[in-house]
Amino acid sequence: MAIHAADASDRVEQMIILTERLTELIALEAQAFEARRPQDALAHQAETTKLANIYRHESMRIRANPKLVSDAPLTQRTRLVRATEAFDAVLARQGRALEAAKTVTEGIVRAIAEEVASQRSHAGGYGPRAAATPATGAATAITLNQRA
Repeated sequence: MAIHAADASDRVEQMIILTERLTELIALEAQAFEARRPQDALAHQAETTKLANIYRHESMRIRANPKLVSDAPLTQRTRLVRATEAFDAVLARQGRALEAAKTVTEGIVRAIAEEVASQRSHAGGYGPRAAATPATGAATAITLNQRA
């Protein structure tokens, strides 16, 4: 999908609107991850994906042919630069939030795996001659709720 613009000014205006909406959506996702509610980030996932693809496509077109926007008024192009800077800042924020969520998730999975492993090596019998049963090395399945 591409932006269909009448001229450079129209294209820049559409890119500003697109960039500002993407910034808003990514900020909402970052807030969801920061609030430890990743499931809330799913609410706008389809729109975010669609707009991100359009943004990527249009950015590549503009990079390949700067004339698509160079004839737009300087004030309008400056607004696009500012919108892009805000978008980059929100992407960095989301990246930090995702990295934090990833670290927490990996820590939880590691703790579960360690607990499962420790449960395997508990005493295997009763009485004074009971010995700890070594871990067998067999894999243990762990099921995670993807909605959690």
